[in-house]
Amino acid sequence: MGAEAPQLWRANRPKGSSETVYADLKARILTLDIVPGGSLSEPELSLAYGVSRTPVREALIRLADEGLVDIVPKSGTSVARIPLGLLPEAIVVRKALEEATVRAAAERATGSAVLQLEAAQARLTEVAEQGDFEAFHLADEAFHATIAAVAGYPGIWTLVERAKMHIDRYRRLTLPQEGRLRKVIVEHAAVLDGIRRRDPDAASAAMRDHLAGLEISIDQVRDANPDFFQ
Repeated sequence: MGAEAPQLWRANRPKGSSETVYADLKARILTLDIVPGGSLSEPELSLAYGVSRTPVREALIRLADEGLVDIVPKSGTSVARIPLGLLPEAIVVRKALEEATVRAAAERATGSAVLQLEAAQARLTEVAEQGDFEAFHLADEAFHATIAAVAGYPGIWTLVERAKMHIDRYRRLTLPQEGRLRKVIVEHAAVLDGIRRRDPDAASAAMRDHLAGLEISIDQVRDANPDFFQ
């Protein structure tokens, strides 16, 4: 895994089955702990996880099937770069699904449900003030997942999670942009206001505008991180 290998794998990784290796590697790829294009060595991974090469190979094959790992015979295995051409379509899918959930949330939200969303929004503001990008990403996820739950469609959020794996890696690269965290907070506030007022049209429009911002940032993020994109 090149010069980064000793530092990258110094900490003890969770030990166990192929499922454990898969879950941990996937999390590290999605959080950019292992960057796009980073090499992956079966022997080093086996040592790090305390398992044989078979569960490591099984985990890598699963990740390759999801488009997160590239396995090239005789050339090696590496973390897949973010597929630039797939991002717009993934964003369209996410917008369609989340506009549906936010409409339903605005129609069905109870007072206690609004309080849940307000708490999620408060958490987002809190971690933004701390400058914690990963905590911000997780708080943002919680806000959107809560909307789906309030709508009565938690399964739709599961579909969104599957559709947005590459978006998640790309989106983490947008967070350090000047003013980005504040922009997300303001956009969330507009979504929350639509739900609070029981206005499906306003909530849907606010969600559409919020997610459209992902498309607008693509070129800027790619230019700042050219080695991370395919």
